[in-house]
Amino acid sequence: MNGDAYELGPIDYLLIEWTDRQPTGEAVPHLIDLVDRGLIRILDLAFIAKGEDGSVAALELADVAGEVEAFAAFEGAASGLVSDEDIAEAGAALASGTSAALLVYENRWAAPLANALRNSGAQLVASGRIPVENVLTALDAAEA
Repeated sequence: MNGDAYELGPIDYLLIEWTDRQPTGEAVPHLIDLVDRGLIRILDLAFIAKGEDGSVAALELADVAGEVEAFAAFEGAASGLVSDEDIAEAGAALASGTSAALLVYENRWAAPLANALRNSGAQLVASGRIPVENVLTALDAAEA
């Protein structure tokens, strides 16, 4: 592993689905802000459509963006990590007639901690994410 790769932070992905329409670009400034502040680095951004017949297709950015110029900031965001098999697997998780974005990103904010842990001989044993809805439900229950 070369020095640059060793400095990587944790890599995560998000599969975000839009029903009955394509993304509007409303979230793009927030995503760009995370990149500009050095919190994340976008490794791959792929757009996917799932037809009513269940067929899955990768979309070109121009097919998604249409008139939404904000998406131009992501032109060329492809490290090669996302394969055709990944697109097919992501598509299997989608409802028919939807479009989606598959975002693979590095948590740059965590890179120094991850590097220090690796240097100390630590290894990641488990990782997960708690859905916001679950947290809100638990907080409501605690207040009741």
